[in-house]
Amino acid sequence: MQVQPKIRGFICTTAHPTGCAANVGEQIAYATQHTQLSPAPKKVLVIGASTGYGLASRIVAAFGAKAQTIGVFFERASDGKRTATAGWYNTIAFEAAAQKAGLYAKSINGDAFSKEIKQQTIDLIKRDWNGEVDLVIYSLASPKRTDPDTGETYSSALKTINKPFKNKNIDVFNGLVNEVSVEPANDDEIRQTVAVMGGADWELWIDALLKNNCLAKGAMTIAYNYIGPAMTYPIYHHGTIGRAKRHLEATSKTLNEKLKALNGHAYISVNKALVTQASSAIPVVPLYISLLYKVMKAKGLHEGCIEQMTRLFSERLYAGKPVPVDAEGFIRLDDWEMQTDVQQEVAQLWEKVNTDNVLQISDLAGYRHEFQRLFGFDIVGVDYSTDVEVEAQIPSLQ
Repeated sequence: MQVQPKIRGFICTTAHPTGCAANVGEQIAYATQHTQLSPAPKKVLVIGASTGYGLASRIVAAFGAKAQTIGVFFERASDGKRTATAGWYNTIAFEAAAQKAGLYAKSINGDAFSKEIKQQTIDLIKRDWNGEVDLVIYSLASPKRTDPDTGETYSSALKTINKPFKNKNIDVFNGLVNEVSVEPANDDEIRQTVAVMGGADWELWIDALLKNNCLAKGAMTIAYNYIGPAMTYPIYHHGTIGRAKRHLEATSKTLNEKLKALNGHAYISVNKALVTQASSAIPVVPLYISLLYKVMKAKGLHEGCIEQMTRLFSERLYAGKPVPVDAEGFIRLDDWEMQTDVQQEVAQLWEKVNTDNVLQISDLAGYRHEFQRLFGFDIVGVDYSTDVEVEAQIPSLQ
């Protein structure tokens, strides 16, 4: 069947298998060429491994470090009438490339928040790796989470705290710059957002791995975060998402104490603003990213997920020296984004931008391109007019 993008708001309901494979292939080529590690991880578990930062982390670990990898995610296969999700096709491409390169790569598809998937992962680690994971990447992004102990299903809310917020926003695909108004969350919405996006599940994963002796001496675990500039603080850093991220940050300190016996460490990496399904849903942020891309590309500072993760592994985690952190203990991969000159130029553009000039003074075209790439579309060299087979299985799940 022919597959074209079907975009509704910030969601694309189709994915192109050939395009996803091309996207993965480009990331593999970059990681292979640019990753330099000393020492290098040997066995890496990536929780949330099929898209975005999680996929890029797995690619760098496998093709940059030659590590064995296990990836955990929740994706959907094709049912014959609709395509599989992009993460499904990404993983097929990743596993095919890993097999060709002689690299161990197995995947587990299911609810990573559940006890069952944690146990399935632990069983695989014990069977294949003798319980010797030396790096755990936690990169889950989900709007809901069911508590494995109470059975309560929490839903996150993208809202402010204490007072409403108004600012510029953009409808990415019609180019309309308008004003968005975001109301404050109530206490229960804050509680549920923290339960979904905070550190509770990260801690449950590490507890389970520790209990089952699945972590090697010196093991590290890392979760990803974003802070951003002051203009996005009300909806992000000081909003419900920010409250959840404070919980994630507190969890890293708790995990550090738990990992001391192994001489291990838990880190938070504060990453750059990028086009992802999650960031596309947050008011204000897509317009900010469009302006940011314009400025950073002009300065030669722009990075995507694979460039960020290559820098994380090569210059932070495995650079042959203590991991550099800021005063809060965070790894800062947003350092180029937050340069004073970059932020000053973005702020100046923010004051000017409107519907009439957005295509000229922002990189809205680049934003749209990156969004479509997430689903395997708008990739050079892929013929979207030809039929493709949409039904395919992830090899290690068979």
